[in-house]
Amino acid sequence: MTVARRERIRRGTAAALEICVVAAVYYGSAKLGLLQQLVRGQVTPLWPPTGIAVASLLLRGPRVWPGIALGALLVNASLGPSLPAVLAIMAGNTLAPVCSYALLRHAGFRIELSRLRDVLALIFLGAFTGMLVSATIGSGTLALAGVVSAGGFWPTWSVWWTGDAMGVLVVTPVLLVLRSARWPKEAPPSRWAEGFLLLAATACVGLLETSNAPLMFLGFPLLIWAAFRFQLAGATPCALAVCTFTIVAAARGSGPFAGHDLLTNMITLQAFNGSSALTALLVAAAVSERNQAQKEISRACAYLAEMVSKISAGGYSPTLPVGDGEKDGGERNGVGEEDKKEERGGRTDRTV
Repeated sequence: MTVARRERIRRGTAAALEICVVAAVYYGSAKLGLLQQLVRGQVTPLWPPTGIAVASLLLRGPRVWPGIALGALLVNASLGPSLPAVLAIMAGNTLAPVCSYALLRHAGFRIELSRLRDVLALIFLGAFTGMLVSATIGSGTLALAGVVSAGGFWPTWSVWWTGDAMGVLVVTPVLLVLRSARWPKEAPPSRWAEGFLLLAATACVGLLETSNAPLMFLGFPLLIWAAFRFQLAGATPCALAVCTFTIVAAARGSGPFAGHDLLTNMITLQAFNGSSALTALLVAAAVSERNQAQKEISRACAYLAEMVSKISAGGYSPTLPVGDGEKDGGERNGVGEEDKKEERGGRTDRTV
């Protein structure tokens, strides 16, 4: 067996393994998302598979799209209502993250999320625009199959779209941050103490959000704290936790979700979750850009200080560009012989 053939087999095996892993993770996250279904057992206010699909495409490239299709097929096969409907919904669930990936690549998206423009692209292109495909195809398929009535199309569409968009807003950033996460070996004890305090505060806010008291607003100070102090590494998991607690409260009908119909609860839930995710991502990106700008300014100031010290000590003399015919005298003395003659009023014939 030649080396080239072995390399092709190795690459094919690695690609097949990636596809299987993506399909398995997609299927597992879908089962978790369906625990909070609101419409016909398959439309949820937070659909984690879309976030996993977009993150997989951004991290591993478009070659993993069969894994997304396979995971969507396995999930919807048990939900029905018919084989053509299942295939149509699978196609929509596959095309949506692929469209989001294409839009983000066209916009010059960077997976580090270190720029404000990257966060805005993920929000408006990856989440809000790309997920229009899956919501339209899925809701239209259910309407054509007679599962959803004509009057229920738009409520189903809105739940489907916001659920898929929320999956991209809260799940994709977490996976992108985990890719570049490193263990903070040099962090001082005070930093660790603050991190554990943030974790404990998140748990306490979760208990309050799922109680009967309408205290959802307590999540916003928590998100701002996480974004300012830990940037995306703290803001993204905190936003995921706050949104999850809110979804649990909506499913239970507790707190501000008590005594309202499905549409009112969905508007309240998605408005809060969208605001939470946007606040966490935008503040974290703005702080990251500010920190990067401060580092660049400090680096520039250090360089200028070094140049000033060298000039003051006489160990550095700026070199002016000269012509080829003036290298012998001009480069050594800084002033050419012809220039000296001109200063004395003499005439100089230059050779070009």
